Amino acid sequence: MNNKTGISWTEKTWNPTIGCDKVSQGCKNCYAERMAYDLKAKGSKIYADGFKVKLMPSRLSEPKAISKPSLIFVNSMSDLFHDDVPDDYIKKVFAVMNACPQHTFQVLTKRPERLLALSSELNFTDNIWVGVSVENSAVLDRMDLLKQVPAKIKWLSLEPLLGPLPNLDLDGIHWVVVGGESGEKFRTMDIDWARDLRDQCVAKGIPFYFKQYSGRHPKHLGDKLDGRQWHEYPKITA
Repeated sequence: MNNKTGISWTEKTWNPTIGCDKVSQGCKNCYAERMAYDLKAKGSKIYADGFKVKLMPSRLSEPKAISKPSLIFVNSMSDLFHDDVPDDYIKKVFAVMNACPQHTFQVLTKRPERLLALSSELNFTDNIWVGVSVENSAVLDRMDLLKQVPAKIKWLSLEPLLGPLPNLDLDGIHWVVVGGESGEKFRTMDIDWARDLRDQCVAKGIPFYFKQYSGRHPKHLGDKLDGRQWHEYPKITA
């Protein structure tokens, strides 16, 4: 469990699996892949196989050891619904989340087809927020699949935002996170794309979170959009 995550919209990260494969343009400059290979170069045994998908069963119980209610991002270094993660293992991860009502778990996937296919076998307790990544209009179908999942909170990670997303059908969506790409090979996000998404959320009364601009080191640019920090969240109820 990482208690010092650099992801501003969460408090901790929990990786019961690691590794992934690229499925769309949003994956092109994957930060997790870069991190995995950096750790491999430093001699990490966990990442000895680079970014290959691996189960980490020794980490399953980690959230149970934390009593303080926390926002926990599930699999910052992987995708829980990757084809190489067995159904039974996904169910074990959900069982841990079900058993930790003090925490709020933020699950994010680029594979909503599998999420939906398994949804009838999973227990979506109210502390599990389920989201999909949508980087451009080519993958808008991910939203349609997410809306069919019986989670109380359904959210969108529009990061890295690679194109405009006008007139989104935000019915059934409860949180929207927007951010530009970081790193040496970052692709530029037009700030008007972010402004439009903010305005769409405001019009619908949906909590909006602006994470960062695009840039090699976006933290240097701050996180204010038009002079205001937009760090809104869905209401968390005990």
